Amino acid sequence: MNRDTAEPVVSSLPGDRAREWVEYHHESAAPSTYVYEFVWDYTEPAEGPFCTDVDDNVLLDFTSHVAAAPLGYNNPKLRDRMAEFDLVDPLKTAGQDFYVASGDRGDHPFPTPADLMDRLTDRSAHYDMDTVFLSNSGAEAVENAIKISYDHTGGDYGITFQGAFHGRTLGALSLNRSKSVYRRDFPEIPKVHDVPFCDDRTCDPDSCSCGFFAGETSQLRKLLDPKRGAVDPDDVAYLIVEPIQGEGGYRFPSDEFAAEVAEVCEMHDLTLVADEIQSGVARTGEFWASDHYPFEPDVITSAKGLRVGATIGREAVFPEETSRISSTWGAGDIVSSMQGALTLDVIDDYDLMDNAAIRGRQFTEAMRDADLDPVTDVRGKGLMLAVEFDTKKRRDDVQAAALQRGLLTLGCRYNVIRILPPLDVTEREIGLGVALLTDAIADVA
Repeated sequence: MNRDTAEPVVSSLPGDRAREWVEYHHESAAPSTYVYEFVWDYTEPAEGPFCTDVDDNVLLDFTSHVAAAPLGYNNPKLRDRMAEFDLVDPLKTAGQDFYVASGDRGDHPFPTPADLMDRLTDRSAHYDMDTVFLSNSGAEAVENAIKISYDHTGGDYGITFQGAFHGRTLGALSLNRSKSVYRRDFPEIPKVHDVPFCDDRTCDPDSCSCGFFAGETSQLRKLLDPKRGAVDPDDVAYLIVEPIQGEGGYRFPSDEFAAEVAEVCEMHDLTLVADEIQSGVARTGEFWASDHYPFEPDVITSAKGLRVGATIGREAVFPEETSRISSTWGAGDIVSSMQGALTLDVIDDYDLMDNAAIRGRQFTEAMRDADLDPVTDVRGKGLMLAVEFDTKKRRDDVQAAALQRGLLTLGCRYNVIRILPPLDVTEREIGLGVALLTDAIADVA
């Protein structure tokens, strides 16, 4: 496949082979989330945002596997480095209890979990973060973030935001305020309060329509008022926020909202946890989405594009007592940690944060210029992009029509399509994606 000339080619979706594979998958798989019956053939050509399915359809993937494949398919800059490593057994070690390395420090060809942690603290130094706990997933990163916050503060209350999504383990589920199916009838961590999340990226206290600002104050400030609030701020263990809400609808908060969160956290010395699992690792044109806003997190959770889970913070936030947090497989996947470290290197070496910002502007400007009636908003930072529609049915129909043209997209909230191209997406590829999406919208309209 020549990425410079590749284009989507679709005969039928799903094809006969795809239907067979999907049926086989469901013979043993528990019910879960299934977006569409697309079956990637990982033995066939794929590069960048282009991939081939089992029926030889070529598709333009603008999902990046929910931002978990930040460099797209088979990025040669990453694969060439990985190919030099001869696989060993075991590939997973009891990572917190065993160290892995090769050669002398500073003179070794393959990054280790220690190198990944060093790269993360370097990119988080402007928040004075110097300590990392690696794990397997984003949900584990969130679990450890709330655990260390409880330990650090001695508080027993948590604050989350309406529309939030932080993972599917029981602790993380307790913080979710998006779809009810995620937490319905499951036991939850007690003493978790929620406040509205900003629904208008241009709002101020006078024009707020989401309910966060109410009168002369905010709901957050009101909740924590020492005299009239429902929660004593001294009892708060953490406030957790997605700098940009993902599953909740790709909601980009206003500067006034972010400034109020920052001011209240500083006023009450709250431990602020930034969930950067979908928005981090250069996705928005900055390394962390928090870098766009005035609040300063005490803890950052990362995963997806990082290839492993990570809880990042200042040493003082983490427990001093050994075994207070631990994991047999934490930091123990040698290949995933190497892949994560090399991904960060590729982002730096090829200026992919700048590329994300430039290509993101190209997408939003082109979609706004198209000015299609069913589209009520086009928004984004970097390559974390959203197109909002007038109804959920319209969104669903557009997503299906785009798929039949060979464009893979994802939905969120109830009427939003999210667009997540690989960080090295080109001008030509964004142009292709916009053309396919606008054709699908016009057809549905």
